[in-house]
Amino acid sequence: MTASKKLIPLSRPWIGADGPEIAALNEVFASRWLSTGPRTGEFEQRFSEYIGVKHAIAVSSCTAAIHLALHVSGVTAGDEVITTPYTYTATSEAIGYTGAKPVMVDINPVTLNLAPAKVESAITPRTRAILPVHIAGHPCDMATLTEISQQYNLALIDDAAHGLSSVYQQNMIGNIGDFSSFSFHATKNLAIGEGGMVTTNSDQLAERLRIIRHHGITKDAWQRQAQGDIWYYEVTEQGFKYNMSDIQATIGLCQLAKLEKQLAIRHNLAQIYLQELAGIPEIELPTEPLDGRHAWHLFIIQLDCENLNIDRSQFIREMRAENIECGVHYIPLHLFPYYQQTYGYQAGDFPIAESAYSRVVSLPMHPLLEVEDVYIVAEAIKRRIKSACLE
Repeated sequence: MTASKKLIPLSRPWIGADGPEIAALNEVFASRWLSTGPRTGEFEQRFSEYIGVKHAIAVSSCTAAIHLALHVSGVTAGDEVITTPYTYTATSEAIGYTGAKPVMVDINPVTLNLAPAKVESAITPRTRAILPVHIAGHPCDMATLTEISQQYNLALIDDAAHGLSSVYQQNMIGNIGDFSSFSFHATKNLAIGEGGMVTTNSDQLAERLRIIRHHGITKDAWQRQAQGDIWYYEVTEQGFKYNMSDIQATIGLCQLAKLEKQLAIRHNLAQIYLQELAGIPEIELPTEPLDGRHAWHLFIIQLDCENLNIDRSQFIREMRAENIECGVHYIPLHLFPYYQQTYGYQAGDFPIAESAYSRVVSLPMHPLLEVEDVYIVAEAIKRRIKSACLE
């Protein structure tokens, strides 16, 4: 099989000119209400029903969701939050917003998630929360993390940017910890361009989240208009500009309606990858959870570079030469200058994360990916591996 004649992209959102999003947006434009309003409220309600959680509060990004969850949990300057170095910078960036320090611990080499066995030894009198990340959609060991958080009276706030539709021990991710934070970025399983959601089962903290996401104002413009108090509001505490618009929420409602169908597509594509790439010693394949469901936001393989005559970067370049776009998730945070200069981290601090980083390749995975494309990608990988194997 020759190289693909068309580009096979790493990710694409499931939105088209003939999709339901266009018609739904036209209704919003006709209403003239574009900011936070009835569509946002409906999106929150539908999302909470899907997750099975009491409250879902729509915000401007997953980063905002994490920040708000930390804020209402009482995390402040001088505190510490235990998290993973193997994530996008937004996870630790949100911790920095509070003035707290991200205390990183190493990862599980198979799932790439935070290793719970390493968490307890990192707890100090300044620790206030644990912030795990469900990498690629593989759920974290939430039972162990819940036990640790309860034992030490810590908030458990999971970064579920990849975890929408993931299931852990019969519970949807988003309905286990104190708070969960979701991303609706253009690359995510539910894609609206930008946006996020924070979920919780706490009535009291949910009400605070709704207020502080919009400047600490007790009633937003839509609520004031609905109640006839168009101009009057009160500011009850320090807030942020983190609210979601009805434009975003409208796209979110359409995306949510086809989320399970999209998950089925991703699952099918993942099974083909697993089948086609099985038995290749130079590739470590991702695993599926024994007690849950993988969301397959990403499909990440790990190369045995010690037995290849090319490194990971060269492998990706050669795949791109065949019109196949691959990615790397992630560059560990402690390798970036900011985290080294600000918190004193350095190369070598987290060897498992660094080893994974040198070997990981994210393959194309999205609902518009055709089955034939997966076979093309798999065949290209087999050729690259065969030609690069050391004799």
